Amino acid sequence: MTRNDQELAELKEKLLTMASHAEALVSKAIKALVDRNEELARSVKESDSIIDRIEIEVDDMAIHLLAKAPLATDLRMITVAMKISQNLERVGDEATTIARRAIELNTEPQLKPYIDIPRMANIALEMLKGALDAFVNKQPDQALKIVPRDKEVDSIHKQFQRELSSYMIENPKNISRCLNLMTISKSIERIADHATNIAEEVVYLYEARDIRHSGKEVETQSDEAKPQPK
Repeated sequence: MTRNDQELAELKEKLLTMASHAEALVSKAIKALVDRNEELARSVKESDSIIDRIEIEVDDMAIHLLAKAPLATDLRMITVAMKISQNLERVGDEATTIARRAIELNTEPQLKPYIDIPRMANIALEMLKGALDAFVNKQPDQALKIVPRDKEVDSIHKQFQRELSSYMIENPKNISRCLNLMTISKSIERIADHATNIAEEVVYLYEARDIRHSGKEVETQSDEAKPQPK
């Protein structure tokens, strides 16, 4: 293994460490909400700085590698690593937001059983883990399967927002709790977006195809198969 290959491997390992922390923070934040565990929620807030630090380390390693004028394939790996790092840092931020709102919700009686939020979070975490597995195992085909799942989270999020809006209309005393739950739901929806971003970067890394802003890949392919109007 050349020195350059070793440094690329270290960059990848650093990224996976960051991913592990991000996934753990989201899981802890959701558990803190469901279990009404303020101590766990506060630990999430305190741990976010670890992800921030690793992001800086990833950027430093990437810039060092970029200065060596890498080959095209290595260049893609380095730039994609930086983008994945940015998305993981934002996942950590969203976990912190969830934890902060959980602490506020713990000061009032629980509005309703938490069903939709854990369901959304499970899908978002599956997406995140799947995208990172596709990155590690060099499986752009698996990354492509993750992209359409974002719609599942969007659908649950919109339905949950409508339900919470009804609660607020029925009783103004519910407004504070509903707004906190809306923020948490939005944070989970954003985590799913970041997982989608990572999956799209994996496709770019291994297939040199940029599928961002092109709609869901499966839908795009289906549209291309349809007869075009004359």
